[in-house]
Amino acid sequence: MARVLVAGVDTSTQSCKVRVTDALTGRLVRFGKAPHPDGTSVDPQAWWEAFLQASKEAGGLDDVSALAVGGQQHGMVLLDREGRVIRPALLWNDTRSAPNADRLIGVLGQDPVDPAEPGASDLDADPVMRGRQRWVRAVGSSPVASLTITKVDWVREHEPEKAGSIAAICLPHDWLGWCIAGHGPASRPGDRPGLEDLCTDRSDASGTGYYDSAANSYRRDLLALALPDGMAGEVILPRVLAPKQTLLKADPRFAGRDVPGGCLIAPGGGDNAMTALGLSMQVGDVSISLGTSGVAAAVSPVPAYDMTASVTGFADATGHWLPLACTINASRILDAGRHALGVDYDGLAQLADQSTPGAQGVTLVPYFDGERTPNRPGARASINGLSLENTTRPNLARAFVEGLLCSQRDCLELLRRLGTDVKRLLLVGGGAKSQAVRAYAPQILGMDVELPRIDEYVAIGAARQAAWTLTGGQEPPAWPVEIETTLTGRETPRVYEQYARWRG
Repeated sequence: MARVLVAGVDTSTQSCKVRVTDALTGRLVRFGKAPHPDGTSVDPQAWWEAFLQASKEAGGLDDVSALAVGGQQHGMVLLDREGRVIRPALLWNDTRSAPNADRLIGVLGQDPVDPAEPGASDLDADPVMRGRQRWVRAVGSSPVASLTITKVDWVREHEPEKAGSIAAICLPHDWLGWCIAGHGPASRPGDRPGLEDLCTDRSDASGTGYYDSAANSYRRDLLALALPDGMAGEVILPRVLAPKQTLLKADPRFAGRDVPGGCLIAPGGGDNAMTALGLSMQVGDVSISLGTSGVAAAVSPVPAYDMTASVTGFADATGHWLPLACTINASRILDAGRHALGVDYDGLAQLADQSTPGAQGVTLVPYFDGERTPNRPGARASINGLSLENTTRPNLARAFVEGLLCSQRDCLELLRRLGTDVKRLLLVGGGAKSQAVRAYAPQILGMDVELPRIDEYVAIGAARQAAWTLTGGQEPPAWPVEIETTLTGRETPRVYEQYARWRG
């Protein structure tokens, strides 16, 4: 029997990765990678070119029976009636729309509490908090600069001509899958625009700010707040597919040319949901992913509504939900420490190990690019507690590592406060390669930490979803997840307490 191959595509902030995988076992067959440009506003054409390059590096996709795309969440891709990109995509880490998030919160918060309003007794007297709570009830999350709806509102305010030409709004993974099907930059002369073929999934749609994952429906009334008058009912939004549903096939120029019937395009999803799928996470599991962003995510059988608006109530890729807390700053905190101290990663770890827990009172609050959790888009990093005695390179190195881990402890505590029973903690992402992070993680996070083998879990999750689409089973195929080691260590609560005092 011939081996069946699937592909998982990870179109992330920094690069595109293509993982060709054995559909039965989940084993890697071929792999390719291509970089994305830097910046928080990027022409999506760069993603398409990176996909073509990564596919070529992976040996091509002619023999692939199904593929799925996992992508960076929230990125705003605007298309005109001809399917052309209107302006560079504003990415999740572009904070220019922070004032627009405040405006949208204010719109829902301005009306006083109506006693007949559902849950009226739980609504805050403060209009700002009340607005956040109404957003949470509507879509599971309150607007922050990361969410797509705030970026649409920014375009409406600052680029009205471009806003007036919007025919469709989609996300990075939606757009790339649509291109693989032969639309957009992949279209031939005379092709129809194909906007009606745009599709997405629950996980990515739930990060827009205008999709209710519990009701599985778009909230066009909320989107109307961010668009020019009268446009919300006309703008095309991607069809939201069920976890193993498929609508499109790949254009044989790009995938499936040698496969009878062609290559199916599975729904794909947001990067966090694909990571959870790649790790085979179950209810009670929490992952902390240290990439460009830091994400603490938990699998939940029910929707999550955090009335403090700190945890976002996203959906996952299996029919459950994925409440998560996300920081803008993560592995790049270590990069900042390396650059400041003039060392490589090993050198940073060696320096940090010469210090002690708490870095003799030195604390880094690592909000270098502003922050999402807590919601402080205009903040900047600060080093606190310096004295003539403790200002040493080892203490500074330790403070950078501890600042990263304490910011993730903040996210973990938010999930616990929401009722998450953390039975197992997994640490993944590029930042997990750091020996210093591995050494201090259980001390600062307060429990044993399982370290899956370093791998491309977004791409693995996307490939697993593609295999699920092929089999049509009740559950995704069972692929093994190799745990490299379990990190253990005595908790050092005073490190986090010291951090919390300076963080405020």
